[in-house]
Amino acid sequence: MALIRLRGISLAFGPDKLLDDAELVIEQGERIAVLGRNGQGKSTLLKLLDGEIEPDEGEIVLSDGAKIARLQQEVPSGDDDRTVFEVAASGYDDHTAKALQQIEADGYTDLEVEGTDVWRASADIKSIISKLHLEPEAKVASLSGGQKRRAMLARALAAEPTVLLMDEPTNHLDIDSVIWLEEFLGKITATLVFVTHDRKLIKSLANRIVDIDRGTLTSWNHPYDKFLELRADALAAAETHDKLFDKKLKQEETWIRQGIKARRTRNEGRVRALKKLRDERSQRRAKTGNADINIQTDNKSGKIVFKLEKVSHNLSGKQLISNFSTTVMRGDKIAIIGPNGSGKTTLLKVILGELEPDEGASTHGTNLDIAYFDQLRAKLDEKKSAADNVSEGADFIEVNGERKHIMGYMQDFLFDPERARAPITKLSGGERNRLLLAKLFTRPANVLVLDEPTNDLDVETLELLEYTLLSFTGTVLMVSHDREFIDNIATSTIVLEGNGKLAEYVGGYSDYLSYAAASSKKSKPAKDSNKTNTKSQAKPTATKAVKLSYKIQRELDELPAKIEALEEQKTEIEEKLADPTVFKDLEKMQSVQSEYTENATALTNAYARWEELESQANPE
Repeated sequence: MALIRLRGISLAFGPDKLLDDAELVIEQGERIAVLGRNGQGKSTLLKLLDGEIEPDEGEIVLSDGAKIARLQQEVPSGDDDRTVFEVAASGYDDHTAKALQQIEADGYTDLEVEGTDVWRASADIKSIISKLHLEPEAKVASLSGGQKRRAMLARALAAEPTVLLMDEPTNHLDIDSVIWLEEFLGKITATLVFVTHDRKLIKSLANRIVDIDRGTLTSWNHPYDKFLELRADALAAAETHDKLFDKKLKQEETWIRQGIKARRTRNEGRVRALKKLRDERSQRRAKTGNADINIQTDNKSGKIVFKLEKVSHNLSGKQLISNFSTTVMRGDKIAIIGPNGSGKTTLLKVILGELEPDEGASTHGTNLDIAYFDQLRAKLDEKKSAADNVSEGADFIEVNGERKHIMGYMQDFLFDPERARAPITKLSGGERNRLLLAKLFTRPANVLVLDEPTNDLDVETLELLEYTLLSFTGTVLMVSHDREFIDNIATSTIVLEGNGKLAEYVGGYSDYLSYAAASSKKSKPAKDSNKTNTKSQAKPTATKAVKLSYKIQRELDELPAKIEALEEQKTEIEEKLADPTVFKDLEKMQSVQSEYTENATALTNAYARWEELESQANPE
């Protein structure tokens, strides 16, 4: 059953149309992920579906009984004095919301409401709030960011929508909240239309992909991985078509410019055909290219970058870090995860020396050039253009020792001259994030500290950032809730487990889950905090077995040499990834990336096997 139909929808806020004669049908029960580059109109499409804005042309037709609610990106401010119940009730019209609030406060209402059973609605709201693990009377101002997001979800669900629209629902949630949201959305019956950069969420929920590209909506009734494969084929076919078209146009332009003799015998039908070709070519909108993200590195840092020794720290009487030690080596890419409020930012500040620990010591290595990406602190000047925010008003900047015009640099980050000169108030959330990255990478760095760098980025730019970080030979510390991003980048993961307890694991988020599952049966194979190699784990040395068989003992004895070989291979692959010529050859880049992934998997498995056999040989 079709719930919503978009017919010939066109909408423009500038010279190019965000939507150009777009068509879309949304069926009951579908779970649609809306993808597209930043600034292509994903959020605008949701606003059109919600009725917040009207199209310039075309119509949006709703079926009888279709009811739409939208979960917006923004969450209530810190001074919002409403209760969770009041926020949820605001999903109704003002008059009904007032009656619901009166029932909640006084147990009765003297307001007449048409079309809604307010007593039943009041009970339903409380049921939804309970399912979202919130308290109706809790003040919104006292909630964490994740809890505020749940309160807004209660508001969206309160009026029992048949279609739920969600714009970046995972932004600023911790990983546990993202997983909870994923499971919750998987159980509700409403049709879902959502915009997200979280690839695991797309893979888990979406049964259909709608791609926005140059004003056109293209629907793919396939899971995400199949969509990527088919879209790549479609783009290649379109590129071939455009090349053949341009060749034909060039031939016809050559013919039309021939001498007087040719003009006297000119075929008028051919002239009309040429005019049609010219018109068609003038209407073609070029595909947005890939961002060209490069990190400047002048000098190598020392081998040891940061070292924490038995560090403890309290904040407002709460133990955030307790007796934690770790050594960060040059080339480590370390993810920091944990619930909101668990101390991730505090840990970063202790590592960076911005905060003195209550106990223990935090020391820095030598020759550190640190670049810090922090969305909350890296403020953009709203009065300046995008380009001026990056260059501070200069026409040229220095990148990797070369003088480069600011407009050329901005185009590397997908800002055309018009967009670069525009005030940043005109930029989408994803474009602002990309602008922050452009600003960050104007300075050389051998240590990157990234606090939620993936929020609002489109998937293509996100994947390119991953490739860039993998090829970066320096050190990366990152706080992120993006599970796939962590899996693809991290060589080790620090987990804040609560009550000041921290543990470090080899690999990314999925590796941490595997280790955590194993720890329920045996002692946790946490990473040695006194590690001394680039894999963020101590080099193993075989110890004498007590109860191992000959075969297992031999395997244990051979593992250190195997791990050493894998470490050497890892260094060689990283040197290949650091070669900029690799990224000019897509096939070569994919081959080297595959090598890196295989090596990382083999190294992780080797360490895990060594720790398993060591624990057997030397049980505590």
